[in-house]
Amino acid sequence: MGEISIKINIADRVYPLKINMEEEEIVRKAAKMINDRIKEYQDNYAVRDKQDLLSMSVLHYATATLRAEKKLSEGDTEASETVYKLDQLLNGFFSK
Repeated sequence: MGEISIKINIADRVYPLKINMEEEEIVRKAAKMINDRIKEYQDNYAVRDKQDLLSMSVLHYATATLRAEKKLSEGDTEASETVYKLDQLLNGFFSK
């Protein structure tokens, strides 16, 4: 597939982008999520400055990303430990 040019609106500003065609849906969905988060903060807090709303949104998504990465990392560690224990059991069984 090739690159396409799209325009994304985030916080009432238009950003022209060139992206791979297969990424278009993801990029548009990400922009919608950001705009929805900005609207939620705007509706629930006395913040009107777009820069503040964008910063709060970025913090929200960066925190969520770090939590997900930590959870994956911890899951990998648990899986590795389980595989190691299973390997030890099998080695013990087959060495008899």
